[in-house]
Amino acid sequence: MDSCLLFATELYALPILRPLAAAARREGQRVGWVVPETVAGYLRGDETRLRSARDVRALAPQAVFCAANWVPPAFPGAKVQVFHGFNAEKREPGRGHFRLRGFFDLYCTQGPATTAPFEALAREHRYFAVAETGWPKLDPLFAPPPGAPDLNPADGKPVVMYAATFTESLSSARAMFDTLRGLTSRGDRHWLLTLHPKCDPGLIARYRTLEGPYARFFESDRLLDMLRAADVLVCDTSSVIDEFAVQLKPVVTLRNRRPKPFMLDVQEPAQVDAAIDTALSHPPVLGRALAEHAAATHPSRDGRSSERVLAATARLLAGDGGPLARKPLNLWRRWQASRDARALLPG
Repeated sequence: MDSCLLFATELYALPILRPLAAAARREGQRVGWVVPETVAGYLRGDETRLRSARDVRALAPQAVFCAANWVPPAFPGAKVQVFHGFNAEKREPGRGHFRLRGFFDLYCTQGPATTAPFEALAREHRYFAVAETGWPKLDPLFAPPPGAPDLNPADGKPVVMYAATFTESLSSARAMFDTLRGLTSRGDRHWLLTLHPKCDPGLIARYRTLEGPYARFFESDRLLDMLRAADVLVCDTSSVIDEFAVQLKPVVTLRNRRPKPFMLDVQEPAQVDAAIDTALSHPPVLGRALAEHAAATHPSRDGRSSERVLAATARLLAGDGGPLARKPLNLWRRWQASRDARALLPG
């Protein structure tokens, strides 16, 4: 490949695709980005935004790497799904992580827990390939680049990260606010706070008021820095849980939809404080459960998932897996995708 396109419709896609873009540039590829205005302001000086369909055609990408559920069908190149998160099991499999939308030629999975179901779907539908690569977003987690930001405090106090899903029925953000107001002002721990960018702006504004000597609020583009720094995560039902747990660090959840053995799940905000203390004591049974979960969800810990995604894409383009069947027409969905693409890229 000599060029590729990164397709990011939300702010949270930037830390997913940036390691992949860096790996592509190291291979000598030309790299372009297609993003909406809401994301464009977060692009860095060396990240080239393509502003028109003409720009995309001029780049002539051999592959389009996507951290969204859709991609414009008219874009040149193989369409590669790298996922916007882990399988948080917010919905049933057919409506959630394993839902097929007919856009992609290659699914790059994170670990055995997602590889096997997608391989079964590939055998059934035959129009896409599957490769277990690991997740590019976690490359800087396992192999931080030189100069990576360090959010660890100098006083050695424990660092607790709080994050919540944007799905209102599953989110702990409103229920936890008053409890967090007390915990973040106590001074015995440092807190790193974030909310999903799709959350109610008013709620995000309220959470920003929690900032103080022992608490800082960050947007989702700083998520990796937070994951590296925190000793324990407090969450609900979000794929952030898996991103944190693959580091073998403990997780406290509030009313998780499907709690797992590696989680310390509680039912009331008032129980979170004691659960954090338990997590920080690192019970051996919890450590074993974390190790088992990490092996299933993301066994790669070398920080080279991006290189594996590029290699898998090259194999696809070379036809190593044989010919794929034609994608389903899905005329309504393709029309919607084309309409949304025209809004992103006029001309």
